[in-house]
Amino acid sequence: MKKVIITGANGQLGKDLVELIDTSVFEVSAFIKSELDITNERAVQTIVNSIQPDWILHAAAYTNVEAAEDEGKEQNWLVNATGTEVIAKAAKTVNAKMIYVSTDYVFDGTKETPYETTDAVNPLNEYGKAKLAGEKAVQEVLGEDGFVIRTSWVFGIHGHNFVYTMLKLSETRNELKVVSDQLGRPTFSEDLAHFMWFIVNQNVRGGIYHFSNDDVCSWNTFAREILKEKQTVIHECTSDEFPQKALRPKHSILDLTSAKKIDYDIPTWSNALERFKNQISG
Repeated sequence: MKKVIITGANGQLGKDLVELIDTSVFEVSAFIKSELDITNERAVQTIVNSIQPDWILHAAAYTNVEAAEDEGKEQNWLVNATGTEVIAKAAKTVNAKMIYVSTDYVFDGTKETPYETTDAVNPLNEYGKAKLAGEKAVQEVLGEDGFVIRTSWVFGIHGHNFVYTMLKLSETRNELKVVSDQLGRPTFSEDLAHFMWFIVNQNVRGGIYHFSNDDVCSWNTFAREILKEKQTVIHECTSDEFPQKALRPKHSILDLTSAKKIDYDIPTWSNALERFKNQISG
C-alpha cells in the first residue's frame, strides 16, 4: 500500500484530497497547520522520517494575494517559498515524489494565446513571485520526482472563493460590477484533487503540468454564470475601475495540453460550476 502525506489538510484543496482518498490503495497521513509547521525543517523531517511516504501532496499554501503585497508579505514567502523547499528537501531524503500546487500568477498576462508549461515566467505580484520560488525549489531539489501543477481561479466547497462571494453579494445587492478584461480558466478544487490522485496512480514523468477546468471566460462571464438563476444584474468594468494592491495578469489562460497528454479528461468550468451548485444546494 502506498504511503501518502497531505499538507494543508484543512484547506479548500486539502479537504478535497482527503475526501477523495481510496483507502484500499493509499495509507494517508493528513496534517493541518497546527499539526505540521511546514516552515519548521526539523519537525517536517521528523514526521517524514517516521512515515516514509511514497508521495507528498503539498496543498498547504498562503493564498491571500492582496495581503501578500504588504502585511502578509513575510508570511507569503515563508510558507510558499521556504516551506515548499523544506517539504521538498524532506521528500528527497526518503526518495518520495512530491506534488506542489502553483498558480497562473507566475505569468504576466501579456501573451495573447494560452500559456504553455515552457513559456517564460514573469510574476506581477508577491504571491506569484513566492509561488514561483516554490516551483524552482521543487524542481531543483527533486528533479523528475517533483511535480508542479499550475492552476487558476480555484473555487471549492470548503473554502472562501469567488463563487461564494458572488452568491453572498447577490443576497443583498441588485446590481454588481465585475471586471471583464481579465481572462482565465476557473478550477473546481475537487477536479484538481482528482487530477492529483490520478498522477499518483499513473507512471508519468515529473515536471510542470497545467490544470484547470476547460474553456475560457472573464470574471464577468463567470459571475453571470454563477448568478444566472438570480435577479442580480452584472455590469462590466475594467481592472482600472476596480483597483487592487496586487497586480493581476490580464490574460492568464493556461494551456492544458500537458494534462490532456497523459489521457486525463478535463471537464469544462461550466460543468464544474453546475456540480458545485448541486452539492451546496443538496
